[in-house]
Amino acid sequence: MQIKPGVHVRVVQKQDQRSGKLTEGIVKDILTKSATHPHGIKVRLVSGIVGRVKEIITT
Repeated sequence: MQIKPGVHVRVVQKQDQRSGKLTEGIVKDILTKSATHPHGIKVRLVSGIVGRVKEIITT
């Protein structure tokens, strides 16, 4: 599935990279320019949190 605004995802924030703690939210903006990234696509959630996508939540 493609990451685009409005998609429900789990991201890891910079400060949580060591622990691997995931934060859930809706994508507002895609910050990574390329289609892929080894550590995950960087996005901004509607809540303002910035992180790298680890999971896409499908309903």
